[in-house]
Amino acid sequence: MKTKIQVNHLDLYYGEKQALFDINMDINEKQITALIGPSGCGKSTFLRCINRMNDLIDTVNIDGEIIIDSKNIYDPDVDVVAVRKRIGMVFQQPNPFPKSVYDNIAYAPIKHGIVKKGKACDELVEQSLHDAGLWDEVKDGLHKPGTALSGGQQQRLCIARTLAVKPDIILMDEPTSALDPISTQKIEALMLDLKKTYTIAIVTHNMQQAGRVADFTAFFHLGKLIEFDKTKVIFVNPSQKQTEDYITGRYG
Repeated sequence: MKTKIQVNHLDLYYGEKQALFDINMDINEKQITALIGPSGCGKSTFLRCINRMNDLIDTVNIDGEIIIDSKNIYDPDVDVVAVRKRIGMVFQQPNPFPKSVYDNIAYAPIKHGIVKKGKACDELVEQSLHDAGLWDEVKDGLHKPGTALSGGQQQRLCIARTLAVKPDIILMDEPTSALDPISTQKIEALMLDLKKTYTIAIVTHNMQQAGRVADFTAFFHLGKLIEFDKTKVIFVNPSQKQTEDYITGRYG
């Protein structure tokens, strides 16, 4: 297994308050890594470090390294826009643009100069919707508003939008927590398919979901990485009592 993301001694502060403490973790290429732990434990904060979204918060200070393909993304010479283009983000609530299904997908690739309007753009839109498992459901309504789709379809539209800019890492912050069980099942099946091509990190509160989709699982508590191992080890034979207590429902 090849390491895609290497996290070394990562600390994060919101002003004076420290939120992440000395996080060290290797995330493997073309695998799904789940981040679990009680609310407020630092999972989403850590996830947003990987594509530098925390930079948008004035009070945030970060120490340590996140090395992706042998380059520290926090080096001064790094283009943050280029980092975010390579590392797609899917949020908890589906957030399609107030545009057509087609324009939701085409907007960023055109803006970034990946394609121009016309046949190449049409093909990219179709491929992205295929890859997100949505093409057959929307192919006859590409010019209808993306906001008119169901919640599960909107989330897959957001995934297709992420895929359209050709990332190599996809971050998902509780991508199914607002969805019904059938939509959740479709997104989970999609994740398992996407990991053939992409490295995926997912924040989830759903223990069963982590067990179903993740190759590796990281357990966070109070801003610290308590345990990180293969998912089966974490759920069947964790080395830390805190991990066992959380997984068995004693707290959280």
